[in-house]
Amino acid sequence: MAVTAVTTVAVVGAGIAGLAAAWGLEQAGVAVTVLESERRPGGVIVTERRDGFLVEGGPDGFLAAAPDLPALARELGVGDRLVDQLARGATVWTGSRFEALAEGRAAALLGIEARGEDLGAGFRSFDGGMAVIVEALVARLGRATRTAAGVTGIGPSARGYRLALTGGSAVDADGVILALPAFAAARLLATLGVSPARALGEVVYQPSVAVSLAYRGDQLGRPLEGTGFVAAATAPGVVRACTYASAKYSGRAPAGHVLLRAFIAPSDDEPGVLAHAELASLLGIAGAPLWTRAFRWPRGLPRYEAHHAARVARVRERLARLAPIAIAGAGCDGAGVSACVRSGREAAREVVRRLG
Repeated sequence: MAVTAVTTVAVVGAGIAGLAAAWGLEQAGVAVTVLESERRPGGVIVTERRDGFLVEGGPDGFLAAAPDLPALARELGVGDRLVDQLARGATVWTGSRFEALAEGRAAALLGIEARGEDLGAGFRSFDGGMAVIVEALVARLGRATRTAAGVTGIGPSARGYRLALTGGSAVDADGVILALPAFAAARLLATLGVSPARALGEVVYQPSVAVSLAYRGDQLGRPLEGTGFVAAATAPGVVRACTYASAKYSGRAPAGHVLLRAFIAPSDDEPGVLAHAELASLLGIAGAPLWTRAFRWPRGLPRYEAHHAARVARVRERLARLAPIAIAGAGCDGAGVSACVRSGREAAREVVRRLG
C-alpha cells in the first residue's frame, strides 16, 4: 500500500471536537491533518439559510455558562458574533394543557447533561448559526482538513501510526486523535489491540428527526411564550419537543415570520407533514407551512450508562502505553457542543505533551 502523505498528528473526524483538537495542535506548532469521511466538515453541526430564515439541523446553541466555546471563538476572531438567548423559560405539554417548567428543566428532559445551575444560565449561539464556528475553524486550518477521506484501519508504524484510507492510500503520523462516535473509535482501536475499547461500542446513540417549519406570523393563533415546549412522556402524539427558533435567538426568521423546530421520533411518514399536523393543533396554526426541512439523525445524542466515565478512563489508561494517541468527542466526554470543544482541546494538549 502506497503512503501518500506524512504528517505529525492525524485527527480522525472533522466534527467540532476534531476541529477544536486540530486547532489546538496548530496553536502548539504541531503539523496536523484532519481526515473526515463525509464530504463536509462539522459533523452534526449543520446550518442552512433559506428565504431569509436560518435553519439549524443539529445543535442550535451551547451552554452560556461554559467558557470553552466563547474562548475558542475569540481565538478565531468570531467572538463578536456570539449572541445571547432572547426568550427564556419553557413549558411542558401534558396532553391536555401547557404547564411552566423550572428554568433549565426542558434541556434536562431532552437529555442535555449538565449541572442544574449551568442549564439555568441558558444558552448562547452565533448570529449566523452554529456553523459560524465550524466555518472559522475550517478557514484557519486551511488545507489541513481533508473531506471524503475515511479511515478504514490504523496500525503501528516505525514513526508511530499508519492510517489506511478509503481508496487504498495511507497517512503516516507520529500521533493520532480519534474524534469519532464511540462505536467508530472502538472499531479502529480494536485493530490496535486495545481491548477495553470494546466497551465504547456499547454506547447507545438515540435516533432523532429535527423538522424546521416556516410560517407567516399571522398564521399563529396565539403568541409563543418562552423558548418552546417538551411533551410529557405520557402525552400522545409524535412531537416530543418544539423550539420556537425565531423567538430563542435573533436573526432566525424575517420580520413578520416565525420559525419552529420540532423533534419527532423516526418514522416512515413525511416528517414535515407529521410535525405540522400536531403543531397546528397545539399552537393554533392556520394554513400550511411555507416550507419544511427535516434532518434525520439515525445516531443522534449518545446515552451513557452509569459506569461510562470509568470505561473511558480504562481506555485512556491503555492508550497511554502506546505511541501518542487520544480519543475525544461526544462519545467520551459529554454530548454538548462545549463539552466536545473541551474534549478536543484536552486531547490536543495530551498528544502535544506526549510528543514532547
